[in-house]
Order: sequence, then C-alpha cells, then structure tokens
Amino acid sequence: MDWKGRRQSDNIEDRRGQSSRGGNPFGRGGMRLPTGGMRGGGGLSLKAVLIIGVIYLGLKLIGIDPLQILGGGDPGGQLTSERQVSPARQDEMTQFVATVLAETEDVWNGIMQSQGFEYPEPTLVLFSGAVSSACGNASAASGPFYCPGDQKVYIDLTFFDELAKRFKASGDFAQAYVLAHEVGHHVQNLIGVLPQFNEMRRSMSQTEQNQMSIRVELQADCFAGIWGHYTAQKGLLESGDLEEALNAAQQIGDDTIQRRTQGYVVPESFNHGTAAQRKEWFSRGFDTGRLEACDTFNNPV
Repeated sequence: MDWKGRRQSDNIEDRRGQSSRGGNPFGRGGMRLPTGGMRGGGGLSLKAVLIIGVIYLGLKLIGIDPLQILGGGDPGGQLTSERQVSPARQDEMTQFVATVLAETEDVWNGIMQSQGFEYPEPTLVLFSGAVSSACGNASAASGPFYCPGDQKVYIDLTFFDELAKRFKASGDFAQAYVLAHEVGHHVQNLIGVLPQFNEMRRSMSQTEQNQMSIRVELQADCFAGIWGHYTAQKGLLESGDLEEALNAAQQIGDDTIQRRTQGYVVPESFNHGTAAQRKEWFSRGFDTGRLEACDTFNNPV
C-alpha cells in the first residue's frame, strides 16, 4: 500500500505507557476481531496451587528464579509492548495507522455526505498492555476493538506483529483491513445497526446472539471492503495488497482460528463468520463500493 507521505489523521489518542487493568469490554457493546484467546474456565484447584508453591520454593532454594524461567528473562514475565517493539517500528506503525485512519475519514465523509448525513469521525486510541474504555477495561490479548459508548477504536500496535506471526497474515494492507473493519463498526453505530443489535441481544439466547453477531461482523468486513474499493480507485494499492486483505480475512475466520487453537470446529460457537464468509463479504464491498451491497441482514450469509 502506497501510504507514506499522505495526510495523517489528528483523531489519535496515545495512551501507550499508561497503566490500566485488563478486563472484558464486550459485554457492554464492544466489537472486536477474534483472537482465539481462552474464554471461561475454572481457576486452579487448591491442590494444584500447593504443588506449584512447593515447586516454586524448591527452585528458589537451589538458586533458580522461577519467574525468570516463566518470563524469559523479564522479571515477572511482564514485557511491555514498548519493549517488545523497537521505537523506530513503533513510530512507523503510528504513522501508518494515522494515515489509514485519515483515508477512512475521507472515504466515509464522502459516502455519508452523499447520503445526506454527517460523519462524526472516530478517535483511534493507541494503548499498550491494557486500556480503559466506555465499554469497560480490556487487555491487549482481546485484540483491536470498537466501543460504541465513546465512538473510539482501540488497538495495541503489537497486534500487527501477532497478525503476521500467529495468524500468518502479513502485509500493510492486511493491517489496514483490520483497522478499516473496526471503523466499519463505527459506521454501523452511526446508522443504527449496533444500537439495535445491542438492544436485541438482551432477549436472545447465546446461539441467537452468535448468529446475529456473525451478520454484524460480516457487514463490518463489507464496509472495510468499500473503503478498499475507493482506496484502489485512488491508485494507492500495490501488487499483492488485495491478496493480503483476503488472506487476513481467511486467517481470522472462526473456523480457521478454531482449527488452529483446538484442532476442531464448533459451528454453533461462531460469532464472526467463517473464513469463506469473511472473504466473500469483504470482496462484495471491494468490488461494488456500495452500501446496498453490504446488507447481511436480508441476504443469506
């Protein structure tokens, strides 16, 4: 993607280096990309805690620090995002997301104005480790997310390295797709999709919530594709960019993630869409550039 030297958005809030407690913002309307993290589960039993304590004391007595072993040399095993990524890399990624955000602003301002509406631009919050939002607290392990309560997109930029290494989805346009997807949730919030979904989910079963969530997420993918459509028209896409975005959609499909993390799939638990669905709906937005093409609620997904 030919992004360097272009306008950068001023709607950036840099909270990196600020301490915050992790949590779960998604029970209060937050929308995120799936990361395949562990959910639920019970705590350690008393017996397990006692065994761990005995092992810990035994290692300490012979001069071995268990925290150094677990943390890979970092006391407590709590490497911060800034230490994991070089300052030069952090600066480049900051400029990149500010540029991509500016490009989404240009596209969605134009689209919304053509429909007779204003486009209140979202703020992009950069954080490291954990962050507090109007939807609650979140850790970096939650992945990028959008909070309709404050109309902000949240991202720990180290996610981009995880996207490349863990999800096998490298490339700047794959990263741009992630950000454009979260901005797509902002558009949904403005046109009433998210408020309606958050109201309806209160009376839905978990299975019904998952099915509706899939339609919401696929529409955000389609909106990301619309942004990609106009970005391509500007001549900003380079060879292989579209393939990067489609590969990212493939790698973060519910079925792909479940196969990677647990070796099998549970379709009833899907809440973002399969790899095939995510690629299809991104492509619909990319190919047409039209909002009407992104009606995931009145068309089979």
